[in-house]
Amino acid sequence: MGSPSGPDFSKTELIPAIAQDAATGDVLMMAWMNEEAYHETLKTNRAVYFSRSRQKLWRKGEESGNVQELKAIYFDCDADTLLLKVNQIGGAACHEGYRSCFFRKIDPATGQFSIEGERVFDPAEVYKK
Repeated sequence: MGSPSGPDFSKTELIPAIAQDAATGDVLMMAWMNEEAYHETLKTNRAVYFSRSRQKLWRKGEESGNVQELKAIYFDCDADTLLLKVNQIGGAACHEGYRSCFFRKIDPATGQFSIEGERVFDPAEVYKK
């Protein structure tokens, strides 16, 4: 096995990127990165993803102001997944206004879900949609 020098975008154009709060360890979100987003993230020290729905780079916080300052970046043993440790500015990573995108907890016994946490902002006010 060779020594990879970073994530391997030759297998697939988009790889998963998990954002984790650098201070608390909370998982904030998962998004996709292409090679361009990865390099811009390294250059700017701000999280940049690739929006599959818009088919373009998504500079986290460009609309909401809730940017992610990069503190550290890791890649996994297969070089096809990234872990970004970030400082979440504005308190919310989720476009629905929650601190984390993982705010719905499923009860394995019933399949029912509950909401954990409070909204940090009102999406209708922030995104004006």
